Amino acid sequence: MTAQQLKNSILQMAVQGKLVPQDPGDEPASVLLQRIKAEKQELIKVGKIKKDKKSSEIFRGATHNLPYAFCEQIGKEIRDISDEIPFEIPDSWEWVRLGMIGETNIGLTYRPADKTISGGTLVLRSSNIQNDRMDYSDTVYVSCEIPERAMIHKGDILICARNGSRALVGKCAIVDKDGMAFGAFMAKYSSPFNQYIKLFIDSPSFRQQLDGVKTETINQITQDVLKNQLCPLPPVNEQIRIVEMFYRLLPYIERYGKAEEHLTALNTTFPEALKKSILQEAVQGKLVPQNPDDEPASVLLERIKAEKQELIKQRKIKKNKSESVIVTRDKIPYEIIDGKERCIADEVPFEIPDSWCWCRWGTISESIQYGYNAPAKENGRIKMVRISDIQDNKVLWDTVPFCDIDEESIETYLLKQNDILFARTGGTVGKSYLVKEVPKDAIYAGYLIRTRYSNNLSPEYLKFFMESELYWIQLRNGTIATAQPNCNGKTLANMLVPIPPLAEQKRIVAKIEEIMPMIERLTLR
Repeated sequence: MTAQQLKNSILQMAVQGKLVPQDPGDEPASVLLQRIKAEKQELIKVGKIKKDKKSSEIFRGATHNLPYAFCEQIGKEIRDISDEIPFEIPDSWEWVRLGMIGETNIGLTYRPADKTISGGTLVLRSSNIQNDRMDYSDTVYVSCEIPERAMIHKGDILICARNGSRALVGKCAIVDKDGMAFGAFMAKYSSPFNQYIKLFIDSPSFRQQLDGVKTETINQITQDVLKNQLCPLPPVNEQIRIVEMFYRLLPYIERYGKAEEHLTALNTTFPEALKKSILQEAVQGKLVPQNPDDEPASVLLERIKAEKQELIKQRKIKKNKSESVIVTRDKIPYEIIDGKERCIADEVPFEIPDSWCWCRWGTISESIQYGYNAPAKENGRIKMVRISDIQDNKVLWDTVPFCDIDEESIETYLLKQNDILFARTGGTVGKSYLVKEVPKDAIYAGYLIRTRYSNNLSPEYLKFFMESELYWIQLRNGTIATAQPNCNGKTLANMLVPIPPLAEQKRIVAKIEEIMPMIERLTLR
């Protein structure tokens, strides 16, 4: 249950007579209504108010020997309203229309020219109601003449009667100052029972009635709609007890809400933080134990080096003149490029196990190839994967377009299993995708980079590296900050990658794949 649901539940209990016990010593609401009726008749008699031809009286049918559970009398007409009564109330309570026990008015319409910087009358608007309370941080003053009906007084209820957002219609607060007006999109309600009526307007019962009203403009409460709202009215003394009990409970509701916000934030951030932590543990050699029987990564890298030299000899790939070898002596890393050695201790972010090695991505890759630029087509022989076609680590093959490409260029850009695609520009810069299957011949678009590497490496391990914080830090350092942030193949080739023995790479992947579904379940809760 959310804090709002808890609050709504308490408000609903309040207006159904279930929040505080009834006291048989309380004067019943029926007596109160008779007194209000007599007072109105006296005011009509002395000419202070006009007779309301639509004034209604609701009563239980049984008290008048009528077959209906609830009846409403307007003038001489009596009608059955049993189907309008939403729930039972205590015997000491009565159903009323809000117009029977209070007055409502519409607000002031003013011209932009009426606004004044200083002086004048403050005009309350929807923005002056924040968290069920009055807020005067956003104020407007006018210098025009204001009719009495548009003035609001301390103790009145200010209601948002019209708004672009349906959810904001009906929000209200009790005014705590005199001498102010209220705007045309607002309404005021005045009665001796406003503390209780405020809780009723906040309750699900009021909202349900409001949602059931059909108006030409859906996001509004008209004067007639407000006056005709059915309200369960308790005895005055019980109203006081209800209000006191609600505000006694309110700090607990608010405390619950803060705990809920904290828990929601935790549920949102904790799984992602946990995922990052696991990936960082993985690339630091702390996720699974090392096995002394594993072939060291140094031997693996020598084998990859020999493979690349053979591919260069066969002219399948080009020689990388800046390719490096990283060695460690006395736990200090040195990089050798073209026979020249330099210390890179300031670049290496952490220690790795003895069986691991540091290397540059360019050392383990056979190629880092930019994509192909061509207009997208609905039909053709070759599909062209774009950044937008990769969602949630999957290629949406059904929506991937086709393109025209020369036959001799296809092999250069053709996607193969275990290729890694890398977004080099825009909002997704740095995002990567491991190609697991290619159901149709496909190439990749110009804003992507493809990296291809030795079969002696685990594709999944490299992909997890490209999700780790170590990868993202290096990417940010190499990203060119422009209106459209972009990164190039040189940045990727220069990235430091911690390489475990192949057997350990596979154990790391198996452990991550075991853990990640558990984290996903945490996210969905």
